[in-house]
Amino acid sequence: MLSKIAGSFRWGLMAACLAFGVGVSPSSVAAERELRIGFLAPMTGIFAQVGKDMTNGFQMYLDEVGGDFAGAKVKFIVEDEEGKPPVGVRKVEKLIRQDKVHMFIGGLLASTGYARAPVSTRLKTVYVPSIPAADDLTQRDSAKFPYVVRTGWTSSQPSHPFGEWACQQGYKRIVTIAADYAFGHEIVGGFQKAFEDCGGRIIQKIWPPLGTIDFGPFIPTLKKDADAIFTVMVGPMSLQFPKQLASAGIRKPVLGGGTSYDEFVLPSMGDEVIGHISALQYSAALDTPKNTAFVKKYREKYGKVPSYYSESNYSTAQMIHEVMKKTKGKWPGAEQFVKMLASVQLETPRGPVRLDEMRNPVHNVYIRMVRKKKEHGYDKDELWNTVIKTYPNVGQFWKYRKEEFLKQPVYSRDFPPCKYCE
Repeated sequence: MLSKIAGSFRWGLMAACLAFGVGVSPSSVAAERELRIGFLAPMTGIFAQVGKDMTNGFQMYLDEVGGDFAGAKVKFIVEDEEGKPPVGVRKVEKLIRQDKVHMFIGGLLASTGYARAPVSTRLKTVYVPSIPAADDLTQRDSAKFPYVVRTGWTSSQPSHPFGEWACQQGYKRIVTIAADYAFGHEIVGGFQKAFEDCGGRIIQKIWPPLGTIDFGPFIPTLKKDADAIFTVMVGPMSLQFPKQLASAGIRKPVLGGGTSYDEFVLPSMGDEVIGHISALQYSAALDTPKNTAFVKKYREKYGKVPSYYSESNYSTAQMIHEVMKKTKGKWPGAEQFVKMLASVQLETPRGPVRLDEMRNPVHNVYIRMVRKKKEHGYDKDELWNTVIKTYPNVGQFWKYRKEEFLKQPVYSRDFPPCKYCE
């Protein structure tokens, strides 16, 4: 009898709550509708400005939607990973075990991506590499990392069409100088393979240590009979190398990986980089309605032009939101979330994006020339990565058959071998 009375009382209380518009079980509803996202970026150290651009991109999208993904309130937890793989791994463990995040995003260096992916597998937590471009996360090792779904790119992805483009421009002999770590190795590797498959020759490969700011020991060794120089720099290296190259009186054509001339560093560069050409899946100079609006909003909010690091994380937030729209704000579980995110197709500031069967984006790659001009209605001459050619729908295997491509080793310091080095 008492249980019946208690039950009647509970139903009566619930009815009263509903009548007065009061939530029946606010704590349980809140818990169900909270999406906890861990975000890792280097907020201190030599890559701090890059980390700020990364965070700003994701935060801007959150602000645009009021921090609400289809009814799920986003709890955005930023951790400083310092650009160091061991620090990043510790921060990931903290985010998963203490903060109970549904997913973690970001990191910077390719080496940090390789370090974090095993943690996602071991703790069965979604990892979204929005920046780490380590090729094998979505290539030979993709089966080891079932909770990884990439929204950024593979290091070699823009280099394949760029190598072919360079060959078609008539360059025959190129020297490369690139930061000596996985990202630099993979970008050079992709460029070398496509360039040499087209008939060109890489005649020298130079590897300054990551973080180098004095290129005095390296620039004099560049082969003087090369047609062009191909460079891959990151962080402060991007600013110093072209200045020192120009100071040394070298006037050869310079081609570069996209980070060498990214918008995070371009405003600090001088006329020495005008005419330099790079390849990437984004340029702030893209003349599309979506990108023009993005650039203007970002510049109004942060006082600068968005970099690729900003766009990639803005678009990542957009993709995650699309999944949550389909679930009406409910977390679908890690496995289902990965499947749903991998099926997203969107128009983003960089252009159309979809993911392949190995959970890596297929998107446009832009060949970009640095020019001083006015863009997006601004009345001041500034340095912009002006798009001179678009390769649409570029996947991580380019024109190569996936099965054959995956039989070769991952691009490295020694692969492809420098068979034409002199």
